[in-house]
Amino acid sequence: MRRFNAGCTAALAAVVLGTCLTAAPAAQAHDRQPPLGLENCTATACHFDVPPGTYDVKVLLGGEADSGTGISGETRRSLLPETSVAAGERAARSFTVDVRTPEGEPTGPDGTPGLDLALGGTAPALADIRVTPARHTRRIFLVGDSTVCDQPGDPYSGWGQQLPQYLRKGVSVANYADSGESTVTYLQNPQLWATVQPLIRPGDLVLIQLAHNDKTTDEATYRGNLETLVAGVREKGGRPVLVTPIVRRWFNSDGTLNNNTALLVNGLGVDHPAVIRSVAAAEGVPLIDLTAKTKTLVESLGVEGSKAIYLYNEKKDNTHTSVHGATVYAGLVRDELLAQHLVPRSQVRAG
Repeated sequence: MRRFNAGCTAALAAVVLGTCLTAAPAAQAHDRQPPLGLENCTATACHFDVPPGTYDVKVLLGGEADSGTGISGETRRSLLPETSVAAGERAARSFTVDVRTPEGEPTGPDGTPGLDLALGGTAPALADIRVTPARHTRRIFLVGDSTVCDQPGDPYSGWGQQLPQYLRKGVSVANYADSGESTVTYLQNPQLWATVQPLIRPGDLVLIQLAHNDKTTDEATYRGNLETLVAGVREKGGRPVLVTPIVRRWFNSDGTLNNNTALLVNGLGVDHPAVIRSVAAAEGVPLIDLTAKTKTLVESLGVEGSKAIYLYNEKKDNTHTSVHGATVYAGLVRDELLAQHLVPRSQVRAG
């Protein structure tokens, strides 16, 4: 990895460089870290040699011309939505990011060590940046499947990959969703639940959306697995939140969604959303009914309008979402986190 000189550098292409700042070394590090600031940035990206942990990132956006800057990080996580700044003005923004190995899906490749940020938008302009270890952070763990996970490549995106852009500094998203997982496999694979559960601290939220791949799971087993996950979160002092699955885009001739395929009723007749609602009620667990919300949205968009939410146009895929669709669905989750007072309004970014 190319390293820039520690001193301030001249303006880089599309990035306006301001005063160099030094990021504090991560709490886990014992050796002195080199200065981490704009000297670690190019025109389109920044790399910080930090160990796994949770970090606050403060940026100053803007330049001499009108600019529009968005920031993503690690495995294509959307961390800051595009922010427009008028010529000669500056705008300060902050967010908190989870850095770990593997950096994306738990069963995927390790990725690049440290924190990687990518600068995007219509006209990116980064005037300043500071990275420091986060203190007293609220953490949102995500347990789910391919419709939630940090998808490694275009055009795919899970809603969990888009959720961080809706959150301000002080809340991090630790996305441990993994493609192809059911409640059965998530509990069985040591890289998944056995890895996630020990990380949960008192007060952490754990959002659980598993259903799409429970195609051969009987109702008693499915219910029992959800109860096991809920109990495991509570054992660590965390707060479980059950999330019903996003719908599949399968329409009936009358413009409504198919009762089985679209609404996640498996071949054994198990109505996954209904079971999740039942477990949430019985266990006193907050419920985000994403099935109901995405059903309403998809049916309102209709057969043609809903294609852009999924990957129908690109892949003839009616299950996985596009970046646009994942962003819309992450917004629905954000709305529910607010409505149910699971995250303070002060730490949520408006859409």
